[in-house]
This record gives sequence, structure tokens and C-alpha cells, in this order.
Amino acid sequence: MPVRIGAEVQALPWAEFLTPVQVLHRDDAVLIIDKPAGLAVHAGPRGGPSLEDHLEALRFGKRHLPQPAHRLDTGTAGCLVLGRTKPALAALGALFSRPGAVAKTYWAVVRGAPQKPEGEIAAPLLKVSTAREGWRMVVDPKGLPAMTRWRVLGTAPGLAWLELTPRTGRTHQLRVHCAQLGCPILGDERYGGGAAGPMMHLLARTITLPLAPPISATAPVPSHMRAALAACGCAEAG
Repeated sequence: MPVRIGAEVQALPWAEFLTPVQVLHRDDAVLIIDKPAGLAVHAGPRGGPSLEDHLEALRFGKRHLPQPAHRLDTGTAGCLVLGRTKPALAALGALFSRPGAVAKTYWAVVRGAPQKPEGEIAAPLLKVSTAREGWRMVVDPKGLPAMTRWRVLGTAPGLAWLELTPRTGRTHQLRVHCAQLGCPILGDERYGGGAAGPMMHLLARTITLPLAPPISATAPVPSHMRAALAACGCAEAG
């Protein structure tokens, strides 16, 4: 499968993914890609296909392999930032460790709809695990603070298109917060969104890095989200 950089196309061995990986931004220090839904950022203890298998193809002549500066869930598509040098990776890591320093906006299609057109949810998140179900994040006063701004961009029967702006970066934050609102993300089996297809309807739509000059990138709507977003009135998905 190809990587696209404007008109530039480079071959990549993404055989297990139907959607090409698109490079949204590239400079001497920073790379931003459109990560496909279904591709893990890290292999994890159980192994399996991940972005780590393909970093060589994203080297683009650099001495060191680029490395992810943050994480996206396997089922989440969209903007993923990588550092192309060790100093760049350290600087990016510092940015991502500061709550609110990196501006991130997500699009989600959810089951149901919030009762208001917009709002904010502040619900602390705690990681729990059981032998039967494994681990998951739950809303619990003993958890870490987590805050998400949300806004309804469109609706369809039984669905809503939300813009989500996380103020913190907790594991599974957007997925749990949407479920807490009573409208879990479509396709998110773990938190109540049902098995509506092979992929979760969550897109890391935009990201802005406060560098000099600032770097921004916008990910296109992935194919698996087009039908639901079009039904909710998204012109780009139509």
C-alpha cells in the first residue's frame, strides 16, 4: 500500500490494511501520519502487527527510525505524531506530557445523542481488571482527573456526530466519557457501542503542536466512518 505526501507516493508494505497510510506533515524533525483504524501503535506484550513493523519505511533518509510521540488506540484512526530525531522526540514528549499543550480534536459517531448541544464532562478514570474480562477504564472518584469538551455537529436516527476536545489524555478517555454521557461510540464493544462493524467510529481529526512555527494537521474521514457521518450531515463524508 502507498504512503502519500501530496503528489509524492512511496511504497509501503501495509498489506493487511485496505486504506493507504497518508503522511499529513513532514519536516526535518516531525512526521504526522494518518494512522489507519485497526493498526496498533505498539505491538504490546502479545505481539501482533503494529506501526513498529513499518517504521523503516517512514525513515525517509534519517539516521534513526521515527518514533511515536504519543498513542492512539488500535481502533482509532487519524493524526499520529512521530519524532524524527532524538531531540525532537524529547521535545514532543515534553509537550504531550503537559495537559492542554497540544490541541487535539476528535470526531466520533455515537449511538444516541446527548441531551444538550454541547458541554463538558469531568469524570475521573481508574483502570480496573478482572480475571474474566481483563482490564478496562471506569469512572471512579479514586481515578485520575479527566475532562472532555463535546459538541454535537449533526444527528441521524439513533446516531450523533460529536466533536470531542480532550483537556487531559487518559487511556480510553473519550470512549469512557461518551459512554458516561449515555451515547457510546459506534463500534466500541468494550464500552457499549456495539459491534456495528469491524472498526470503531473515532477519528483523531486535527492536531496542533505549539512549536515555532506551530504545526497543524487534519486527517481525512476514513472510509469506514463515511456512511454514518454522511447520514449525520457531514458534507466531507458525502
